[in-house]
Amino acid sequence: MPIITLTSDIGHHDFLVGAIKGQLMLGQEAFHIIDISHQLSPFNYPQAAYVCRNAIRNFPEGSFHLILVNLFDEKPDYMLLAKHNGHYIGCADNGLITMVLEEAPQEIVSLPLDKSEQKNTLYCVSVFTRAFNELARGKKLAEVGDTGVSIRVKNPLRPLLGNDWIEGQIIFIDNFENVIVNISKEEFEEQRKGRSFKIVFKRDEVIEKISETYADVNEGEKLALFNSAGYLEIAINKGNAAGLFGLQGFSEKQQQQGQYMNNRLFYQTIKVFFE
Repeated sequence: MPIITLTSDIGHHDFLVGAIKGQLMLGQEAFHIIDISHQLSPFNYPQAAYVCRNAIRNFPEGSFHLILVNLFDEKPDYMLLAKHNGHYIGCADNGLITMVLEEAPQEIVSLPLDKSEQKNTLYCVSVFTRAFNELARGKKLAEVGDTGVSIRVKNPLRPLLGNDWIEGQIIFIDNFENVIVNISKEEFEEQRKGRSFKIVFKRDEVIEKISETYADVNEGEKLALFNSAGYLEIAINKGNAAGLFGLQGFSEKQQQQGQYMNNRLFYQTIKVFFE
């Protein structure tokens, strides 16, 4: 049975997530629908890219992934459907696809929206449902959409690099208020070059070692580790790092608020110094 994963910024407060699943089940093919998250923050592309990228890579090839995030950034004439490393990914043409993949998709088509239809979430899902069913029945991607589409591109949020430092953005805060930074273990070690280091945040908070588990420090103490996705995480053993240190996640909407946001960026970043 083919898999469809479902990720959105819709939340669980009304009927919409249930109605989306109903639409996906109206097709002729039987799909196994798996929720990734419906609690993504609106307008927060780095957060959505982090969650989707690290979920998708754990599913078998041939899976379908529907990402309903900032679906109506602009009034759409079409939706996008990509095939990359054996996975099918559907989303709006808002730049998110290149952030999720961290590169251009290997194949991509546009799925046109009927101009006579009201362009709401359920109608867009019905368009994806038709395409997913056709692909599950053996059609090629080029047969279900227009290959001539030119897509919007957003670059993945990358850490800043210097000879003796690396600076990352907070891209996600989990349910335990652990803080995830867009510095991968590979980037960290490549920049480190075997040197000692200091992870510095909130002006006077410093961590000088990488732990393997939360239990490596005493209860209530801060620590840094690389999480299961391979990204740097700041945490407190049995505590709430984000709340205690006043750390907040990156948001494109906040970034666009000019000088006010610039004054707060210090608290959005984690800096590592090598010596």
